[in-house]
Amino acid sequence: MPETDQSSGDGVPSFDLTTRPWIPVLRRDGSQDELSLREVFAQAAGLRRIVGDLPTQEFALVRLLLAVVHDALDGPQDIEDWSDLWADEKCFAPVDAYLDVHRGRFDLLDADAPFFQTAGLRTAKDEVFSLNRIVADVPNGEPFFTARMPTVEWLTFAEAARWVVHAHAYDTAGIKTGVDGDKRAKGGRSYPSAELGVGWTGKLGAVLVEGHNLRETLLLNLVAYDTSNLRLEGNDRPAWRREPGRPGGQKRQPLGLSDLYTWQSRRIRLHYDCTGVQGVVLGYGDPLSAVDRHGREPMSLWKRSAALEKNLRRSPVYMPAQHDASRAAWRGLTAMLMNRGTELTGAEPPRVLRPLIMEWVARLVSEGFLRRDYLVRTRIIGAAYDPPWAKQPTKSSFYNVFEDHVSMAVVLLHQQDRRYAEQAVAAVMDADLAVNALGDLATNLARAAGSESDGPRSTARDLAYGLLEAPYRTWLAELGAAQDPYAQRIAWQQQVYEIVGRLGDRLMAAAGNAGWQGRTVDLKHGTEWLNSALAGKWFRSALSKGLGRPDSSDTPPDSDAAPAPETTAKAPA
Repeated sequence: MPETDQSSGDGVPSFDLTTRPWIPVLRRDGSQDELSLREVFAQAAGLRRIVGDLPTQEFALVRLLLAVVHDALDGPQDIEDWSDLWADEKCFAPVDAYLDVHRGRFDLLDADAPFFQTAGLRTAKDEVFSLNRIVADVPNGEPFFTARMPTVEWLTFAEAARWVVHAHAYDTAGIKTGVDGDKRAKGGRSYPSAELGVGWTGKLGAVLVEGHNLRETLLLNLVAYDTSNLRLEGNDRPAWRREPGRPGGQKRQPLGLSDLYTWQSRRIRLHYDCTGVQGVVLGYGDPLSAVDRHGREPMSLWKRSAALEKNLRRSPVYMPAQHDASRAAWRGLTAMLMNRGTELTGAEPPRVLRPLIMEWVARLVSEGFLRRDYLVRTRIIGAAYDPPWAKQPTKSSFYNVFEDHVSMAVVLLHQQDRRYAEQAVAAVMDADLAVNALGDLATNLARAAGSESDGPRSTARDLAYGLLEAPYRTWLAELGAAQDPYAQRIAWQQQVYEIVGRLGDRLMAAAGNAGWQGRTVDLKHGTEWLNSALAGKWFRSALSKGLGRPDSSDTPPDSDAAPAPETTAKAPA
């Protein structure tokens, strides 16, 4: 329904985000609601989380809330400050007075400084464009996700506010209409570059640590300013405490977390009437390179870029590590548990850096500010802008938005007691080994039957990972409460053996007479008669040797199965 009464007492249009409901939340009792900024902070302990229209929108809104808290509290300066906040149920009380001071900059419809917008933004021809340009679930020309097809003609003010925040964080790249006053525009168009592309957060391999409620989630992601490897400049402030952005962009360095969490990567102006928002003007804003921002951006994975190291003639050079939507979060757990401080002392800089947010939580448990058995949910969130088959990626439209998570006790991040982390990582390697053995079985069965092997191998691997995912998540969530992580690892190996072993039996049964009869195949050492019986013996041998169940001595002469996992602390045989 159209919105009404969007005006102040003197008739001036207004939509005050500090008092009007616009942030969607999930309460701890399972009900959903929309709250204002003030209400979110006042009720944070009773809220499960922000929900958002998309996972990426939720992440952008959480970062907005973090910027408010960092600036309102001017901290936390150190871990002791953080501990005081954690112990105080009313730790967000100062936010209310802070919002009073800056209330004018949180008005979505303000004439001079509308929230996250540029007043008077226009194109040379005074064009106003479809809201498709900011609503990420309806990419231009390729609508998906919602029933708003093929165009978005109208948004409530609450919806529009959420999508404005999302646009700054995740907007697509590509050629955009040039806005009047932007000196970068040529022929009425603005073109992307290395620093002008998707919104800043869209470049990240985003990671969010969730607690038991929204209050704990905000505090867990509220990194203290004295955190090692965190680079901060003086006078950090969020977008609403800076001068409103003018058409075009300002090339500068982010001053700190509040600045980065509210980075104005776009110039936006909403067009509306008393019923809601009907159109938008959108252009490029402040440029920001992602090269070596791992000391400033705490909520992303990072990896070394060999190409940039060659071009820049220095090493190491780190870029955000984008998440692979086809790879479940538990399979990439190693990168989350890697101790950044330890790795950086080695002769060779690490290939991957875990997010500083994980370093921060590791510090909290290592120094005794969090219980070892405290359970967190580590979420990965990402946006894919191009389909996998794109020959020339342009990132000019959304292809996919995804999220995944793993729940684990924070003892896995303990910097001095690495036993739990080592066994958790080794358990993933156990799964990889078993899946590789099953893939080899599928390959050998196809060769024995004289058929093509790539398809069956891929299908078998996908099926195995799918069946191992839920058991691993359950095992990992319970690992922190175990007295002996090595015994837990052995129990996991037995579970993997049984699950993947049953899959192998199913593959052999499906091989039929052609697989049972077999045929002569070429191996590295010569030729051999291969049938399903021999392929099955090789499969069981690989599982037994890799998972600690030596019930067979038959080994395949040309096995491609992965070697048994090596860890710093192995489970006893």
